[in-house]
Amino acid sequence: MAGGRRRRHHHFSRIHAFPCGKASLKEEHSLIGGPGFSRKVYCNDPDRAMASLLNYGDNYVRTTKYTLATFLPKSLFEQFRRVANFYFLVCAVLSFLPVSPYSAVSNVVPLLVVVAATMAKEFIEDFRRKKQDVEMNNRKVKVHSGDGVFDYSKWRDLKVGDVVKVEKDEFFPADLILLSSNYDDAICYVETMNLDGETNLKMKQAPEGTSKLQEDSSFQNFKAVIKCEDPNANLYTFVGSLELEDQQYPLAPQQLLLRDSKLRNTDFVYGVVIFTGHDTKVMQNATDPPSKRSKIERRMDKIIYCLFFVLILVSFIGSIFFGIASKDDLENGRMKRWYLRPDDTKIYYDPNKPVVAAILHFLTALMLYSYFIPISLYVSIEIVKVLQSIFINQDLHMYYEETDKPANARTSNLNEELGQVDTILSDKTGTLTCNSMEFIKCSIAGVAYGRGVTEVERAMSRRHEPNFGQGLNDIAKIGVSKPTIKGFNFMDERIMNGKWVKQPNANVIQNFLRLLAVCHTAIPEVDEETGKVSYEAESPDEAAFVIAARELGFEFYERTHTTISLRELDPISGKKIERSFKLLNILEFSSARKRMSVIVRDEEGKLLLLSKGADSVMFERIAKNGREFEEKTKQHISEYADSGLRTLILAYRELEEEEYNQFNKELTEAKNLVSADQEQVVEEIVQKIEKDLILLGATAVEDKLQDGVPECIDKLAQAGIKLWVLTGDKMETAINIGFACSLLRQGMKQIIINLDTPEIKSMEKMEDKSAAEAAMKSSVLRQIRDAKTLLSTSDENFEALALIIDGKSLTYALEDDVKDLFLELAIGCASVICCRSSPMQKALVTRLVKLRTGSTTLAIGDGANDVGMLQEADIGIGISGVEGMQAVMSSDIAIAQFRYLERLLLVHGHWCYRRISSMICYFFYKNIVFGFTLFFFEMYASFSGQAAYNDWFLSLYNVFFTSLPVIALGVFDQDVSSKLCLKFPLLYQEGVQNILFSWKRIIGWALNGVASAAIIFFFCIRAMEHQAFRKGGQVVGLEVLGATMYTCVVWVVNCQMALSISYFTYIQHIFIWGGILFWYIFLMAYGAIDPTISTTAYKVFIEALAPAPSYWFITLLILIASLLPYFVYASLQMRFFPMYHQMIQWIRKDGQTSDPEYCHVVRQRSIRHTTVGFTARLEASRRYDASKRFEASKHSEGSVHVEGISENQ
Repeated sequence: MAGGRRRRHHHFSRIHAFPCGKASLKEEHSLIGGPGFSRKVYCNDPDRAMASLLNYGDNYVRTTKYTLATFLPKSLFEQFRRVANFYFLVCAVLSFLPVSPYSAVSNVVPLLVVVAATMAKEFIEDFRRKKQDVEMNNRKVKVHSGDGVFDYSKWRDLKVGDVVKVEKDEFFPADLILLSSNYDDAICYVETMNLDGETNLKMKQAPEGTSKLQEDSSFQNFKAVIKCEDPNANLYTFVGSLELEDQQYPLAPQQLLLRDSKLRNTDFVYGVVIFTGHDTKVMQNATDPPSKRSKIERRMDKIIYCLFFVLILVSFIGSIFFGIASKDDLENGRMKRWYLRPDDTKIYYDPNKPVVAAILHFLTALMLYSYFIPISLYVSIEIVKVLQSIFINQDLHMYYEETDKPANARTSNLNEELGQVDTILSDKTGTLTCNSMEFIKCSIAGVAYGRGVTEVERAMSRRHEPNFGQGLNDIAKIGVSKPTIKGFNFMDERIMNGKWVKQPNANVIQNFLRLLAVCHTAIPEVDEETGKVSYEAESPDEAAFVIAARELGFEFYERTHTTISLRELDPISGKKIERSFKLLNILEFSSARKRMSVIVRDEEGKLLLLSKGADSVMFERIAKNGREFEEKTKQHISEYADSGLRTLILAYRELEEEEYNQFNKELTEAKNLVSADQEQVVEEIVQKIEKDLILLGATAVEDKLQDGVPECIDKLAQAGIKLWVLTGDKMETAINIGFACSLLRQGMKQIIINLDTPEIKSMEKMEDKSAAEAAMKSSVLRQIRDAKTLLSTSDENFEALALIIDGKSLTYALEDDVKDLFLELAIGCASVICCRSSPMQKALVTRLVKLRTGSTTLAIGDGANDVGMLQEADIGIGISGVEGMQAVMSSDIAIAQFRYLERLLLVHGHWCYRRISSMICYFFYKNIVFGFTLFFFEMYASFSGQAAYNDWFLSLYNVFFTSLPVIALGVFDQDVSSKLCLKFPLLYQEGVQNILFSWKRIIGWALNGVASAAIIFFFCIRAMEHQAFRKGGQVVGLEVLGATMYTCVVWVVNCQMALSISYFTYIQHIFIWGGILFWYIFLMAYGAIDPTISTTAYKVFIEALAPAPSYWFITLLILIASLLPYFVYASLQMRFFPMYHQMIQWIRKDGQTSDPEYCHVVRQRSIRHTTVGFTARLEASRRYDASKRFEASKHSEGSVHVEGISENQ
């Protein structure tokens, strides 16, 4: 930025009417030294005795969950908070007691493997955070080391009281008080994108007492004391005072530089550290994101509790039977179960103490049946979700090349929730639109300029075109102009290339363009190589205005503290000349003022007030003699609003010297006023001068729809997903954007709820505010009830309704006694648009939909004002756009464009939902199969507590022989391809209605597990119980029976997996058949170990099983018998009651995916009627045309009938 290196008489602080902070309020500064305001900072002397006694924290920042010392205890606590893991821990402890049915080692090792795997994942994730912390804490900054010398020091070593020098484009290492800068007035520009997501620059200014310290050597003898508020989380308030050379200087937010904000457009600043490390405001605001769990995960917990109930029930039943049997074991000296030696036994089988024996057996059974609970379920799901997230991140179809941003699944906990979204709540600006404003049209002196076609105009032509298809063709002829200059999409040969000088009102055009070039707070940056000027502006709108002025011949190229310099076309000579304006005052824009003005003196000495603002506040400030073009301008503004454009009115006036001097005197006095209503006094003074303006014209900028938004919304609507738009924009703009992206369409009835009636406006001015609020609430309630009546009649006629409500009405609609009624109305409408919504209202609407409907909600936004909405929804999607990273940092998943939501939900969401739900069902199935074979054997063995299988067979079942195929299912399985997911979006409803993880399906899988267990056990027992197995005629022993049953279980559960998979990859083949092969390899290897270790498995395969044909025959027979019920059920269900994905699979196998008629038949099996999107609009258009033809034919028939009657007469 040019200029500003030498002191000038005009101070920038005097130019701005509304300073960033109140630096002189006695009421606030009287709090210093009291509770909450006790911090004392010794500037440039952090090591003095008094400073060290205060014991302020260091500047080291830690964002990790664990430290080296706390990792083990905290991580273990996290693991055993899960009820299943805690249960297995109890079993592991009990396994060291004599009641254990298996060895302690075989029980502890699998638990250690599972817990260690999860802890390793936690460690890796935390280690990544640690690396980020180390990188940040080791950044360098210049710190005053004494004698006016500044040396580089690490951020972590900073102390409260250190004086630091921060240079251009560097981040502030701690919270600092600005002392001075390279500018004479000690101002600097700060970008707070990391704090609040805003990219606009904020101006800060140092206290007057330190503003002259502009050299390193100035700090050699600098000493001061700062007294201020204690650390707190409020980013926008600060109270303190600086004591320098016996003088007090008040401190306010205007002097505060926050950690993680960046210095921009300023060569360097000096600052003193006041808050370090976790005391800084950004760290005080750093809260853990809300813990979100998917609905499937919550239901999975319920299933585990059900299995716990089954486990306790069968243990209890077994214990009762065992107690009864133990009591009857020894009767009149005769032993029933002689092999247990009840006459000479320990307490576990003592017939004289059956109750104690039953209780001890209950403990044994609790441990034995622990295999009902899948020990590796949690860790397997976590592995699968991480791998699914990697696939989402690596998807090239969701990579945005322009900004080099792929999709980023910031959490893997909610993958399956992406497949169950019922309602999307979306921001508009920056989410549906680009938040990249383009100057496209303007009205000057009552003449409309600009021939560009907006997205809304294209949509409007489709709306008003009787033949939908023909309309599209006509629009294609208009073309979509791609701007070559960012921010400028204006085409009109009448005023471009200097031709405006030939227009009838050339002087008005000159003033209009000059106002665009002067009335702003933008900062120019000149590229030294090319000489091109670019701009840093507070908003995209303001940048578009300055760029438009430049392209139309009025180039703003330099700003100093007191001047604005332009290169403009001289209409007389036809050459570019340099013109400079002396900047006297800036009357800033605010949401309350809705306008911005500057007061300048031109080179001829004229005093000019240049103003731009919203039409609602500008027209009332136009002078009677300045309304020459008012009617035409209002007409153009209305047309621009209908085209979805943002409009501003431009006006000016000349000021008399005396009038300005009086205004400036009053303004200066008001700025120095010490009272709570200082801003109100300033506003009253400013209003006196912003009057009697002369109208020049109006600007129109377009916030373009992002590419692919209408198509994406159409696909989501076809998938049965409802879309609500929550925006801060005014109603007209939101409605037009709704038409552009097909949320609204011609013929759709609009229910508009607002408080813009004259009666309500007059009530707002009443002194009795409570009466006014009651009247407004009553009005909103009446409008909602009337709309519900309309809704009930529209339901009968199958008409689609759209609900549009403004922020003021929404305030009352969200009150406790109204919100249920409002939600009923909103759910019944096809589209919902909430205009003028505050960030809090966005979050409250999201919470209302989430809690009251119970369905899955997804919020999507791009700005800091969307954070509450993203955190409140079940899933928060951040758009990594131009409004900073605040939304992305608060989101669960980040994408670069709204259109990627289509693939994220319809493809990845559907796949993840299907995979996780199938995986969990299969997990419980295989554990029920295994657990019930143990239970059936217990029944057979008189509930003696004897396990059917070897200890290590039990332990490794879930860890090695059956877990890998399930992980492969969770990562790779596809019922249909991504192409077909998008072609048949209704497939998504399987997730919304939770068809694949309903209680009916879960119970079905459980019954399948019980049936498979019964077939395996009873077939094995009946086949082997009395059948000679060895050459000597002996029947099988426990070791052979157990190994045979186990072989059958491994074969059945793995082949059941093979039957369930829709999409085979070589990895699934390796895991399924490899799991079975690994069982045989393990059986041989384990059987070869010393019998003291292998126990019942010693050489059981090589010597007993492998040589016996009956072993192989029984395995084959049981495999077929176990899978046959599932195979018959699946075949009948596919043939007579196909699910939607199965129908799509059939047409894919038959090669009919390209047959439009067959595809249309499949699509007709709609679960819900689509009412939103351009497909719905096309259908509505066809129905409209058909009804018109029908009416025309009836009319022609009627006329023929009348003619016949007249002829007869």
